[in-house]
Amino acid sequence: MPWRAETNVSSEAAPLPIVRTVGALRTRIRGFRQAGETVALVPTMGALHEGHLELAHRAGAACDRVVATLFVNPKQFDRPDDLERYPRTEARDAELLAGAGCHLLFAPPAEEVYPDGFATTVSVAGVTGSMEGAHRPGHFDGVATVVTKLLLQGLPDIAFFGEKDYQQLQTIRRMVRDLDIPVAIEGVPTVREADGLALSSRNRNLTAEQRRIAPALAKTLYDIAARLSGGGVDAGLVLDEGREALLRAGFDSVDYLELRDSANLTPLAQADRPARLLAAAWLGHTRLIDNVPVE
Repeated sequence: MPWRAETNVSSEAAPLPIVRTVGALRTRIRGFRQAGETVALVPTMGALHEGHLELAHRAGAACDRVVATLFVNPKQFDRPDDLERYPRTEARDAELLAGAGCHLLFAPPAEEVYPDGFATTVSVAGVTGSMEGAHRPGHFDGVATVVTKLLLQGLPDIAFFGEKDYQQLQTIRRMVRDLDIPVAIEGVPTVREADGLALSSRNRNLTAEQRRIAPALAKTLYDIAARLSGGGVDAGLVLDEGREALLRAGFDSVDYLELRDSANLTPLAQADRPARLLAAAWLGHTRLIDNVPVE
């Protein structure tokens, strides 16, 4: 399995400037533009880990200036308890982003993003209708709405998103194409622990026993991908066996395990074109998602 190594973060970086209003964000970016500099955007909800920092490193390699955003978006949570439990660690996040080479952090309060009377929702059809969209009603409307706002507020040259949330990445790509938003969208491969577990802010909620079980999700996906690689194999039976393998490994339930076209996420009966395996499964109260390409 192609596990990725951790990135290195400097502990001696200068404090990261933080702005909290759209006006202040645009003023700072206008200054970058006037200096002839390119701008990358790294949207986050905080509680950062090495996966987020890899986005920042990729952004720094592509553009002169890196602007990160930190906003726990209430509109993309389908469960109030999940929103309430989501960790808020702004001071630590700012320090990590500074060490990863970011130049500015946009961390607005909710009323700056959704002012009184806010009444607009961005909805992307088709690509959002299954998997995460089916299990988390309203989630992708919340994602599409806030990302549209962030892209228009900053108008970067490139915005970076992790492939771990692959359905989200494809939703954002579709939205940007459909709305003619002049920003390139760059996906960054999933960063993993040494045992294969995809990095996630929710991993900190796992008990020691659940953490022992969790890498089985990635292992199962890679095993299935190897069996389906090259096409000619009926995916239905292999996917059924994969779901059973996850339950035997100790997962409490499996929301989905799907083989999809890597571009438009339509279901596939076999991997006869570029494809993606995507899964979501529960360990206790923690829901893990992951995906891998099928070559």
